[in-house]
Amino acid sequence: MSLSLDRGALTLSLDFELVWGSRDLLDPEALSRQAAVTRAQVFPALLGMLSRHGMQATWATVGHLFLERAEPGLHQRLSPPTHSWMRRPWLEGVPPGPEAEAPTFYGRSLVQRLLEAGQEVGSHGFTHAIFGDEGCSAEVARSELSSSVRAAAELGVGLRSFVFPRNRIGHRELLVEHGFGCYRGLDASWHSDPEAFRPLARLAHLAEVARGKQAPTVLPFRDEHGLWCIPGSASFLPIDGVRRLIPVRQRVKRATRCLEAASRDRRIAHLWLHPINLASNPPLLLGMMERVLDHAARLRDQGRLEVLSMGQVLDRCQA
Repeated sequence: MSLSLDRGALTLSLDFELVWGSRDLLDPEALSRQAAVTRAQVFPALLGMLSRHGMQATWATVGHLFLERAEPGLHQRLSPPTHSWMRRPWLEGVPPGPEAEAPTFYGRSLVQRLLEAGQEVGSHGFTHAIFGDEGCSAEVARSELSSSVRAAAELGVGLRSFVFPRNRIGHRELLVEHGFGCYRGLDASWHSDPEAFRPLARLAHLAEVARGKQAPTVLPFRDEHGLWCIPGSASFLPIDGVRRLIPVRQRVKRATRCLEAASRDRRIAHLWLHPINLASNPPLLLGMMERVLDHAARLRDQGRLEVLSMGQVLDRCQA
């Protein structure tokens, strides 16, 4: 079963992580600097843009950011993943808080700002365990989900939308147990297929962005667990490494072409990003986002496009 729309829509989902998304990959000091820039510059700017445009996005938030501090024994009670690439315990080095002393590990004040601004707060796991990896057992996934649901409930939030860390999908049946109704699926492009030859897939993806090729539009569908999968259309890439060579105008063109196609074909342009990736060049990349949201606002004001969070798409699906 899939959803049909009366008009096109933009759905924007944000993988909100601060340090949690790359603790297992990046140098801690460099990651902390990026997270600090995200918190100080990127977060308020993105939230301000959405508020000015009257748009609601889905902030898929790592559950640990719901906390102001770690209650005694919290980290010991969690079931950590055993990912093969990790050479140290998953939670080693995580400070106990509070947020004022460890603002890149804790973010309750930021989550409260999202709620006050009317944004949807979804889930991105509790400690960013990779659900689709064999090092994340059902026990670990259940711990991630239950801890996230409990932390959100303390702020009066009922989690409905889930984004799998690193888009590695797994343990979907457990989402149902914990009250979720939808999740972001893989991008609707062949190079997002986990079975694709990765070097070729990465090259093809970069080539599409560099050409400003229209990202695919999508429709949600109901999976075998009764969950609604909302596939992705495209992500916004950071400006680092070889990606520095891709002009911002081509990135904007790719997104706005997707918006135009969604409005024409009554489908969804599901764009997503990691706010921390914008910290690689905040002025340039925030300007890019402003141009994309401006375009979406014009289409909306013309009656050609809606802006729907994942939760609002879920409401349409359930209706």
